[in-house]
Amino acid sequence: MIFLKSGILTSIQDIGRCGFKDKGINPSGAMDTLSMRLLNILLGNEDTEAVLEFHYPTPTITFEEHALFAIGGANFSGSLNNKNISNWKVHEAKPGDMLSFGKKINGERAYIAIKGGFNLKKSLGSSSTNLLGGFGGKKIEKGDSLDLNLKNGQLFAATKKVSLAPKTVNVNLRPAFEQNQEIRVIAGKDLSNLDLESRNKIFNQSFIISSHADRMGYRLEGDCLNLQSSDEQISSSVAFGTIQLLPDGQLVILMADHQTTGGYPKLGNVISVDLPILAQLSVGQHVTFREISMEVAESVFLKQEREMKKFKSAVQLYL
Repeated sequence: MIFLKSGILTSIQDIGRCGFKDKGINPSGAMDTLSMRLLNILLGNEDTEAVLEFHYPTPTITFEEHALFAIGGANFSGSLNNKNISNWKVHEAKPGDMLSFGKKINGERAYIAIKGGFNLKKSLGSSSTNLLGGFGGKKIEKGDSLDLNLKNGQLFAATKKVSLAPKTVNVNLRPAFEQNQEIRVIAGKDLSNLDLESRNKIFNQSFIISSHADRMGYRLEGDCLNLQSSDEQISSSVAFGTIQLLPDGQLVILMADHQTTGGYPKLGNVISVDLPILAQLSVGQHVTFREISMEVAESVFLKQEREMKKFKSAVQLYL
């Protein structure tokens, strides 16, 4: 495939580069791992296969060979040869076909998965693009091309099988899009150090996603929060979804390209099931937090994984 337009921050991402934080290398990976996994499952790929992550304005792509693909995550009104196509369905492209996008309907990040994946080299076990380090997959520029793993001879045999798979991804499995979004969090070590007023505020007010929101982190706007004591913090490990209290009393949620350590107070962590939802929220949207226990978070995660396995089994019946 050739990129006639690169779009805004189009890159190769997969599940992420794990196990290297002690060396200062962040995981990177897809912001919305749920959409990435669902699209790969729909196509019969391993659910961790690398995909294209892109934003609005979008890329324009010409296919050089036959390909089966699916689009999901944000809805940017995709079209193939100027004919509208739907998210969450398998589509076939032929050499010379052009994939483009129109109006932004909802969401912030869309994904394109290809049957068989892309022909990419892995760096430290992952194809994800590390934008800060400048290694891994690829940040797409105008005129770039990507080779596909699937060869033409294999494509036609695969087409008949995949086209018989479930026609779409169940709505209940897809990331939700709400204007006022509740995000569930597990308490962090410094939550109890908030003064009483601030402890009430964090769970009883609506925060706004500021314009300082990207793959590294989302800064939130709301009433200032204060600690009971302001002892110097020791830098320690942080994760995708860590909620930190900044010196100005505002919050930041660390996202996929987060640093590996941080010294700001850690008030909590967004549960893994809600991270893909958070990744699809836009600047200006409202977020509220609800504290849940580790046990409830694990239960929610296991329930989602059971549904993913059911979906995978349904697809594999036709492969």
